[in-house]
Amino acid sequence: MKPIALIHQIVLAWGWRRWLIAFTAGAVSALAMAPFNAWPILFLTFPTLVWLIDGAAAGGRRAMAIAAGTGWWFGFGYFIAGLYWIGYAFLVDAGTFGWMLPFAVIGLPAVLAIYTAFGVALARILWARGASRILALGVGLTVAEWLRGHLFTGFPWNAFGYALTSPLPLAQSASVVGIWGLTFIAVVVAASPATLIDDGADTRRPWLPLVLSLAVLVALGGWGALRLRRTPTRLVDGVHLRIMQPNLQQDARFNYADRKEVMARYITLSNRASGPHSRNLHDATHLIWPESPFPFILARNPDALAQIANLLSPGTVLITGATRLPDHFDPSDPHAYNSIYVINHDGSILALYDKMHLVPFGEYLPFEHVLDRLGLEELTRQQGGFLAGDLRRPLSIPGAPSALPLICYEAIFPGEVARSIEPPNARPGWMVNVTNDGWFGISTGPYQHFEQARLRAIEQGLPLVRAANTGISAVVDPVGRIINSLPLGAEGVLDSPLPRPIPAPIYARVGDMPALAMVLIALLISITRRFYFNVHKI
Repeated sequence: MKPIALIHQIVLAWGWRRWLIAFTAGAVSALAMAPFNAWPILFLTFPTLVWLIDGAAAGGRRAMAIAAGTGWWFGFGYFIAGLYWIGYAFLVDAGTFGWMLPFAVIGLPAVLAIYTAFGVALARILWARGASRILALGVGLTVAEWLRGHLFTGFPWNAFGYALTSPLPLAQSASVVGIWGLTFIAVVVAASPATLIDDGADTRRPWLPLVLSLAVLVALGGWGALRLRRTPTRLVDGVHLRIMQPNLQQDARFNYADRKEVMARYITLSNRASGPHSRNLHDATHLIWPESPFPFILARNPDALAQIANLLSPGTVLITGATRLPDHFDPSDPHAYNSIYVINHDGSILALYDKMHLVPFGEYLPFEHVLDRLGLEELTRQQGGFLAGDLRRPLSIPGAPSALPLICYEAIFPGEVARSIEPPNARPGWMVNVTNDGWFGISTGPYQHFEQARLRAIEQGLPLVRAANTGISAVVDPVGRIINSLPLGAEGVLDSPLPRPIPAPIYARVGDMPALAMVLIALLISITRRFYFNVHKI
């Protein structure tokens, strides 16, 4: 079958064939995300979406509903393929949570696909013949993705813009336009081949959008390569990091009976010699452990604090995740905080941070009083759930610049990271991200999580130091270069210097304003073209 005939079949597809094509295109689009990073695949899948929206016009007055349905099936396929790994968390304690797995693996993508349906419906409102419909799709999906990242606590995981974060030169554009600007660019550029089949007096150069899109990619990649070349990695004097990655199975992490074995493992592993010159812990100034590594309350366990004090030399500081009870703890209302502690060589807690952006159903129950009566509980099995902290501010860390603390998926919210380092004179020297992706096994999820955290370094011009229970632990410089890392599913220690920050890039100073400007310009063009076609009855 000739390509043009196949495209016409896509445009004219109806019923279950239309939904199957949309679902398949969405699912294949997930290959653009980490760890595959096959972003050129979007040059096939997004044109397919454009042609399906073109064909929705055959529905007459139902065109809007048909376009929204097409968008829903595209999003459903995309989120099922990209978020299947969430199901692993429900198998950690399959006897308790296994029954919820289908609701998570199918139900969450079904809900998230509503955003895609909205974006496609919005694009259809702006739809007109010719290249302007590509801009309309960019506007619709960028607005939808922004809403997905903000409404109902937000979940911007795998926003389409992450397709342009590998190779690294393309990712440098995030320092100007952020992830939402990258999302708009990714959609418009990838959808541009759809115009190659256009004909008529209003589309005399159907190849031009594709040529311009490729020129945009070349320009962004060239500028990014130049930025990387002009921004060498510079190091903070006198700071030597050691990250401990225990690769501990998820069920053991929260088993109080295994507390002694867990603590012994952390102590032994932290002391392990590493590197070509057999460096040991005494060479490190800062030891970093991952999120909530203890199956007990650290601050209320003198024996554990004594072991930490014996582990650390006078010149070494521990930065670790830990569960923290409120100062006025009420056993009848047993909530806790997911926290980061800074501990010195005598076991004293010097600074702490309480996680602000909690994971729904993982760390707290939405509509708790209702769902609790139905027998639901948080995956973390923290009785009463977690409390949210009220302030994110840089942590003062002896022997190092102040650090911006990020626990787990707090690193996927670019706006929250940007707001937390204001005013400019409070700008920290690095970001420390402690996390536990052990819930999700050896899957694509931890790779996606790391890729999103790494983009925060580029947006903010700050190095990222990441400690993960099962990986990926890494040190990333302020333009996204990986200085050192430990792979997923490995046990070990990582020794690394701390990169210096660079001056705050445009995104760190003005936030989403450049992305908003792009979307507004595209919206104006789309409305103008739509009005033109309505007036001339084309």
